[in-house]
Amino acid sequence: MLKQRVIQTFSLDQDVGEDLVPEGLLSVKFRTHIHERGVAYLGPSGDPLWFTLERDSEDLIPTVYTLWKKPDLLPSLSTPSSKIPDLVGADLMIPEGPLCSADSSSSPAQLVSITRHIRDLTRIGPPLAVGRLAVGSRALSAVGAKGKAVFVLHAWNDHLFDMGHKGNPPGLAGSDVSKEPSVAALGSTQLDKPTPTIELTKEDVSTILHAALLQAIKNMSSSTQTSVFPMTASTLYSTYILPSQPASSPSQPDISTPIDIKHSSHKSLAHFLKSAEKQGLLKLKEIKYELMVFSVTTAHADVVAHRPYISLKDEFLRKKQREEKEQTRVRNRKVTKLHKPHLQSLKLFADAGFDTSTLYTHMDIKTVLDKYVTDRKLVDVHDPSYVDVGADKLLRTTIWTGGPAKMVFFKREKVIEYLSHKMQNWYKIRVEGRDTVPKCREGRLKPILVEAKIIRGRRARTTITGFEPFLLGAVDLAKELRTRCASSTSVSPVPGKSSGMKVSVQGRQIKAVTAFLASRGVPKRWVRIVGRGKNGRSTGAG
Repeated sequence: MLKQRVIQTFSLDQDVGEDLVPEGLLSVKFRTHIHERGVAYLGPSGDPLWFTLERDSEDLIPTVYTLWKKPDLLPSLSTPSSKIPDLVGADLMIPEGPLCSADSSSSPAQLVSITRHIRDLTRIGPPLAVGRLAVGSRALSAVGAKGKAVFVLHAWNDHLFDMGHKGNPPGLAGSDVSKEPSVAALGSTQLDKPTPTIELTKEDVSTILHAALLQAIKNMSSSTQTSVFPMTASTLYSTYILPSQPASSPSQPDISTPIDIKHSSHKSLAHFLKSAEKQGLLKLKEIKYELMVFSVTTAHADVVAHRPYISLKDEFLRKKQREEKEQTRVRNRKVTKLHKPHLQSLKLFADAGFDTSTLYTHMDIKTVLDKYVTDRKLVDVHDPSYVDVGADKLLRTTIWTGGPAKMVFFKREKVIEYLSHKMQNWYKIRVEGRDTVPKCREGRLKPILVEAKIIRGRRARTTITGFEPFLLGAVDLAKELRTRCASSTSVSPVPGKSSGMKVSVQGRQIKAVTAFLASRGVPKRWVRIVGRGKNGRSTGAG
């Protein structure tokens, strides 16, 4: 049983074990941000209390919810408050400042909890993370020690924590607690309270930038290096290192110090990169007073050991994907064909008791006709699917021009078709998900025309016209296609008397354009494709 495993593993009394492993636990499978499988065990209130990871499938790991019930369940390390926000998705590094261990006999790979210093080093706050020691506890306090202190497995305010009630940590341990700001005030926005900012030290900034460099190198494949190197040092810094910083969470404190090389202990980018070169992480060369990066070492031990975290770039891409999905959901377009009574059909609708100024769908016209023929007993007694059009002058003159006749029977669906032909054509475009009035226009709706042409010898160009009725703007369309097709675009008026604009995209981009229109909810049947086949003849599809 899970409870007995916990009691034996952590040498607990039976009553403590029952508190930490209550009855009615539920198990939930999950994947970490690095695609590692795990199982979380949820308590009756829904809080995750224990979890296992793929590589530690036999080891039960307590969550911070469990550690708040029994803070001394694991040996603990305390670290400065400025390090706490970095524990979500990242490991705890050995700092130049104090990192105090509560157990001097702790060995590598041992589970430990992480707390924060409370002013003097004799008092600590509640556990805020759990992980495995990267080195023995003695190595943590060794003079000149560097590297990782703890491989963090779970931290306050991470996704596993968010599965629970997301409460604030309990009050701080020790006396005179009222004089010390609570941990909740330093990081939680659950109660919408203002949070003070934390000023990062030079060592903090250096640690963040070093982790960002490792993350950037880890994400570079051999093919990437071949295509991008050599590059300037500033390009590596702005394009790869800065976007690889750990992403901040809304529930973490605001950081008043910008992450900038000037605020680190290195002072300059050149010093930072030359330090990395001494470690064997990259190779530099100065060419005409410009510092160039010629390669990075993806097989470096520190790069291999680096555990990827959610970076600013990852967060940006996720946000962009969410926005694109939202735009796709909002911009689905539904096209409905409508008809309005006109000329001969006006009197028929009026006599049937229907509004002549209303727009009618196909089903609406069927309702009007059904009432009209039923009231006038024009339904064929032998076959209700037929209507005796010849027996009613108004109906006959409205839909039939075949001359006078005493007995003329038409299929009911045929009568509806003929009647709709005697009405004005309208169409309605509704953008699903928007609280706007649908756009209705008179006339026949033409499909969007996507045409590929060969110009100036072998150069191709794709043009899009007729998109305005589908509530698509030329400027926005050109902007989106420029990004999607990675090609230049232009906007110009359509030649001739007809109004409208034309969007041109360089190259044969029919597939990309039609995919984009589909992503914006334009039904396939309302897109007409015109191009040139291998034999040079025009081809069309709709």
